[in-house]
Amino acid sequence: MTVTLNDYVGLQPAWCPGCGNFGILTALKKALVELDIYPHQLVIVSGIGQAGKLPHYLKCNTFNSLHGRPVPVAAGIKMANRELHVIAVSGDGDGYGEGGNHWLHAMRRNHDITYLVHNNQVYALTRGQASPTSDTGYITGTTPQGAPQPVHPLAIAVAAGASFVARGFAGDSDHLAGLIKLALQNRGFSLLDILQPCVSFNHINTYDWYKKRVYKLEEERDYNPVDATAAFEKALQWGDRIPIGVLYINKRPSIEDSFAALKHTPLVLQKHDPVKVNGLINKAL
Repeated sequence: MTVTLNDYVGLQPAWCPGCGNFGILTALKKALVELDIYPHQLVIVSGIGQAGKLPHYLKCNTFNSLHGRPVPVAAGIKMANRELHVIAVSGDGDGYGEGGNHWLHAMRRNHDITYLVHNNQVYALTRGQASPTSDTGYITGTTPQGAPQPVHPLAIAVAAGASFVARGFAGDSDHLAGLIKLALQNRGFSLLDILQPCVSFNHINTYDWYKKRVYKLEEERDYNPVDATAAFEKALQWGDRIPIGVLYINKRPSIEDSFAALKHTPLVLQKHDPVKVNGLINKAL
């Protein structure tokens, strides 16, 4: 018996017609089916906002966390049961704004989770305010004189030592599905930043705008994703040409592999002695 798309059918999405989230949902389901991952083997942790609703539209284990907080929850779930496939989902504001501190240190520690960030360059759920990834000069109600310099999440990820750094485009769901598969197969922290057009509030970074600019890194024969310097340069490339694909691969032990107590048996299956636990608690009081 193999997994099918029907196994992942969830609620009817409530996204705006044409939203880039539809392409991400399609790509994720395709990747999960092709990897033969059953719904009970998967946990998706969401933050808030329209991107955070993605697990509502799948049939799988779900944890809805606070704004900007899906990464620490996902890390805790993975440390408790390493046999689960754990995905955290955020928007660019949720992930790189409110949750930036969690994201940064999870990459440094190299938790074995996959982080899908729906990057539409605005706070779409709250009517289009500038986000951490809005382009310089972007005009919104909160930035009437233009947004300041944006963060460069892929460059930050390379500098922080994430073990897998990639960028996808919601307008190319087949290519995106391939990147999600690679992210899920990687052992360590996998960041997949996804360019996700917001058809309601971002009328600059549209599907057509991206299609004229994105190019696939795998088509550049001389590009080597294990070269951190080259990856950092690509991560900063933005404007007339925007790279999508795998930017960086940094093979190193995950934090779960670094703890002897977690190497062989999932924490959730290990026996514990209540007497010893109470002793530790009493010492801490």
